[in-house]
Amino acid sequence: MKFKEQHVIPEKTALIVVDVQNDYCHPDGACARRGNDVSGVKGMVPHLAALINGARENRVPVIFIQTFHERATDSAAWTDRSDGRSGDVCRTGTWGAEFYEVSPQAGDIIVNKHRYSAFVNTRLDSVLRTLKVETLIMTGVSTNVCVESTARQGYMLDYNIVLASDACAAFSQKAHEMTLENIDGYFGSVVKVEQILNVWASQRAEVSEAVGL
Repeated sequence: MKFKEQHVIPEKTALIVVDVQNDYCHPDGACARRGNDVSGVKGMVPHLAALINGARENRVPVIFIQTFHERATDSAAWTDRSDGRSGDVCRTGTWGAEFYEVSPQAGDIIVNKHRYSAFVNTRLDSVLRTLKVETLIMTGVSTNVCVESTARQGYMLDYNIVLASDACAAFSQKAHEMTLENIDGYFGSVVKVEQILNVWASQRAEVSEAVGL
């Protein structure tokens, strides 16, 4: 889907940072201990950090999605799906559930979730509607699971979806690329972080010129 610069004007856009937490990203986290390849996260983090900083500079809301799992949310359907292996991931109050490399600052928003999509049984949609957000810039991990699940549902809720391809990571390059193709074909546009930052810089320059700064 063609990227439209007007979709990322700061006053109508939010940056969504999905599940950048130790258990999903750190070499000592639960997913790595299970044998998943988390090396893609290392290359993704600098791009994500640059985008987060750019969002803050342009007053784009930064919303950190943080997964927590606990007994109260461990339904049979959820735990049976992985033969109970999900039980040790991002448990409430553990190191594994803490943010990895990037973390919220004053003014950022945290939304807690218990399933793949950040919209399921959370306050995310309410927060976005209150902020009058129309476009979601999707980032985080895993590209093909929680990022894609959130992007798909966001599009079904009538948000424009922009996926920052180099600010996302998956446990395999193939899985990452399949999601990029799927999002681009059906749910939104796929761009690089630099392209988003350039659009914001251009828009900022236009505003400065208009007011004679």
